[in-house]
Amino acid sequence: MSVLLALATTVLIITSFVLILLVLMQKAKSDGGMGAAMGGGMAEATFGADTGNVLSSATIKAAVVFFVLSFGLYLGRIYQGKHAVSSGPSLPVIAGPASPAAAAPVHVTIPAGAGPAQAPAQKP
Repeated sequence: MSVLLALATTVLIITSFVLILLVLMQKAKSDGGMGAAMGGGMAEATFGADTGNVLSSATIKAAVVFFVLSFGLYLGRIYQGKHAVSSGPSLPVIAGPASPAAAAPVHVTIPAGAGPAQAPAQKP
């Protein structure tokens, strides 16, 4: 599944560049614009007098391919995320801070006759 998504992503990137070039090659309605600067004259020489129709139809087809691939990749990534086989927890496990009780234990000896209210006897 991931190979298919990678291939579709590559085709989407190529389609994006083609779509950008197609839009830049078209003439503006009022002026030559970027179409003339980026090869609009050469497009007319290549496609003939119907350059506007050829470029417009190619732009529409490239836009349809772009949107279909984008939506397909969106659905594919959702499918991949929901059906992914996880080998462990998906989020990293963060350990808490070390407890201060890890130091050497303190031993307190209470004399046998001393109760809870009496303090241990100290030696002089």
